[in-house]
Amino acid sequence: MKADSPAGAPGLRERKKLKTRRAIQHHALRLFAEQGYDQTTVEQIAAAAEVSPSTFFRYYPTKDDVVLADDYDPLFYQAVRDRPAAEKPLAALHNAMMALMPQFAAEAGEDTRKRLRLVLSVPALRGRIIQGVAESTRAIALALAERAGRETPDFADESVAAAYIGIASVAVLRWAESPEDLDPGALLEAGVAALRTGS
Repeated sequence: MKADSPAGAPGLRERKKLKTRRAIQHHALRLFAEQGYDQTTVEQIAAAAEVSPSTFFRYYPTKDDVVLADDYDPLFYQAVRDRPAAEKPLAALHNAMMALMPQFAAEAGEDTRKRLRLVLSVPALRGRIIQGVAESTRAIALALAERAGRETPDFADESVAAAYIGIASVAVLRWAESPEDLDPGALLEAGVAALRTGS
């Protein structure tokens, strides 16, 4: 009999899929660095990752998505929903993010920095990231609403979500661009403190 995964832990199939997904992304980033983003094809990425082009497209609908996709977004949205209802919205977002920070710090290495730097350097990706921020803001606002037992976000949900994703974006980009080994969690703490005090 197959042993069940611990509660909340991904099963074997999910772990294999995640491993394949990250391998494709890793080889894509390596090839982008070696050859340039525009010069690298999906076929080359698939060959380097030892998968077929059709498998590539099962994990990433486009070449842009192999850079822009973030495995942590769904985890964050669920962590927000799981926060206590009595918690203020900003505190709920920040505490949910900080709860995920040890996992992010353990798994997000140089590949994450490369992804973020690539987004800033390729015009087509910069355009897509604006769309992605808007989609993430809506998803965070919805998570806040669902946590409060509502089906639809209100203006306050959307405002807090937009403010927090702004702080998180600045913190993550500062972490990615800095030659120093900055702590992304400490940057987030500083950003939230500045928002709360207005300084």
